[in-house]
Amino acid sequence: MEHESDRVLEGKILHEESYPRLQEREVLIDNAFKMDHIDGKYVREVKMSSKMQESDHLQMLFYLYQLELRGVQKRGLISYTKEKKTVEVILDNDERAKVKRAIAQAYRVIEQAKPPVVKKLPYCKSCAYFGFCYVREADEYAT
Repeated sequence: MEHESDRVLEGKILHEESYPRLQEREVLIDNAFKMDHIDGKYVREVKMSSKMQESDHLQMLFYLYQLELRGVQKRGLISYTKEKKTVEVILDNDERAKVKRAIAQAYRVIEQAKPPVVKKLPYCKSCAYFGFCYVREADEYAT
C-alpha cells in the first residue's frame, strides 16, 4: 500500500534530499524497523509537517525504546521541513511507560478476533493505509 501513496513518495523524496552530509540513511535494525538517520548520539526523522506530531513523537519513542532494548542509548530529533523546526525527544521513564502502553495496545488489537470499528478521521483519505482500513467497506458495497 505504501508504494502506491503519493504522500509516501513525497516523504521518500524529502528523505533523500534532506541532510545530504549524513552518510547513514534508512538504517534497518534487525530486519524489524527502519529509521531515517543515525548521527552520533541522535536518531533523526524527517517529516514534511507537524500535523501528526503526536504520532511522530510516539514513532521516535518506539525507535529509542527498541534501540535501548538492544543496548544502544540515543536521543531523537524530529525535523519538520515546512515549519523549519526540530524537536528533541528523550526516552525518560514517563516516555518509556508511554511507548510500552502503546505497544501493549497494538498487541491487544492484533489479538482481537475482529478488527476494531473504523473511525473516520479527517486525515484518513490522505493516509497510505486508507485501502487497508476501508477494504471491508469496499467489499460490502460490491455485494
